[in-house]
Amino acid sequence: MDFGFGARALEWQGRMRSFMDEAVGPAEAEYREQMAAASDPHAHPQVIEDLKAEARKRRLWNMFLSDEQWGAGLSVLEYAPLAEMSGWSPHIAPEATNCAAPDTGNMEILAMFGTPEQQEQWLVPLLEGEIRSCFSMTEPEVASSDATNIACRVETAGDDYVITGRKWWSSGAMSSRCKVAIVMGVTDLEADKYHRQSMVLVPLDDPNVTVVRDMTVFGYHERGGHPEILYDGARVPRSNLLGEEGGGFAIAQARLGPGRIHHCMRLIGMAERAFDVMCRRALTRTAFGKPLAEQGVVQDWIAEARIRIEEARLMVLKAAWLIDTVGAKGARIEISAIKVAVPRMATWVLDRGIQVLGGAGVSQDFPLASLYAHARTLQIADGPDEVHKRSVARRELRRFMGDR
Repeated sequence: MDFGFGARALEWQGRMRSFMDEAVGPAEAEYREQMAAASDPHAHPQVIEDLKAEARKRRLWNMFLSDEQWGAGLSVLEYAPLAEMSGWSPHIAPEATNCAAPDTGNMEILAMFGTPEQQEQWLVPLLEGEIRSCFSMTEPEVASSDATNIACRVETAGDDYVITGRKWWSSGAMSSRCKVAIVMGVTDLEADKYHRQSMVLVPLDDPNVTVVRDMTVFGYHERGGHPEILYDGARVPRSNLLGEEGGGFAIAQARLGPGRIHHCMRLIGMAERAFDVMCRRALTRTAFGKPLAEQGVVQDWIAEARIRIEEARLMVLKAAWLIDTVGAKGARIEISAIKVAVPRMATWVLDRGIQVLGGAGVSQDFPLASLYAHARTLQIADGPDEVHKRSVARRELRRFMGDR
């Protein structure tokens, strides 16, 4: 197996590293100041637009999208280290390069399943970074870890669809820049459980769409939010159907596979930042007569953190390589495996970093607490660990069933 990157990939990595060091890093303090000065926790600070302009100037834009018609044309493997770097500053860098969830997944399925009209209306402005979008799939009334439970109704009314249901964790919808939701709902109650659902594009300015409340993540209000939304008879033309009727479950799987690996790529960057903070702090703080870095237990944590980060990175690169060579469907078990392993690694590294920093680790003076909240949430979001372990176990057990 060749672990080297080609000249093109290395050139992209160099440009991304320079962007992070020269533009994103220095902008973090400005971002915090502008957000603190804003009365709205979901405000869109000017520094983000400045960074977007800089990223476009450096040709670091839409890197997640391998389709050359719409995106940068990078392979998943080539994108992996770039996404990891963006994870160093997850509140700024992904959006600055137009590679932020949930827009990335929404753009991917619009590129794959959207009609030319849908692409012109929604995909183009998303690719330009002019608007944001949300993905309304999860529901408070059902166990959404099993997507066949979805209860939201999408009913035919002449040339229109009428959408009725309650969703939550529709990430980004608190932002005034969020203009459209991709809503998953039931179109055919009589179909089998995998063909009952469809996806429709719903403009958020529909009078029958109500953003009920924002949701916090471990008490944090993240910019853009993760709100609960009521679709109370929202009406859209049937031309807003994404793909075909009954194809919602399949589209969801097509969307979530790449999204999961992108989350894992960024998580490695978050873990690397936690590692950096932990090591620097350990070298500058003294307890019981010697630096923390000379305490045996702290050295054990540092060694273990490096080992776990490297293990996770190799798993992610293998999964990326498989997506490039056999497709997301062919790599679904490896995607499930990293979706368990990487958040687990990141939360462990962040937890040890917090422990080394002590009281400072849980404060707003360091990024570890907010990064921990993000990483821990990803053991639930896009499928909880238990569901992904179930998939891996079933695949492994099938290998032995033939022997019986």
